Amino acid sequence: HVQLVESGGGSVEPGGTLRLSCDVSRYTYSGYCMGWFRQAAGKEREGVAVIGSDGSATYADSVKGRFTISKDDAENTLYLQMNSLKPEDRGMYYCATKGDAGLLTEPTAYHYWGQGTQVTVS
Repeated sequence: HVQLVESGGGSVEPGGTLRLSCDVSRYTYSGYCMGWFRQAAGKEREGVAVIGSDGSATYADSVKGRFTISKDDAENTLYLQMNSLKPEDRGMYYCATKGDAGLLTEPTAYHYWGQGTQVTVS
């Protein structure tokens, strides 16, 4: 059973930076996609950035140029570097994974989820 544990959230001022981490238990699929999603109060969960097993990535338009997704396969860890944070970036951030390689940002496509880490920008 895949388990994901996020960390690194916090409260920053606009323009600040945060780095989120997601520790992933052993993942045995040969092709996969992992991603970061966020959900603000009263809003739908949305895809922020996703990365495939080959390192290819895609981003939501709202974060392009500011956020960077990366992974450390040796450490089974997924990262999200968030720079130039804006108030609209606030929300609960979740990491998730699915057992196929399609770079989809639709949350319903993902099978395993972490519990989330809160990001506040104000």
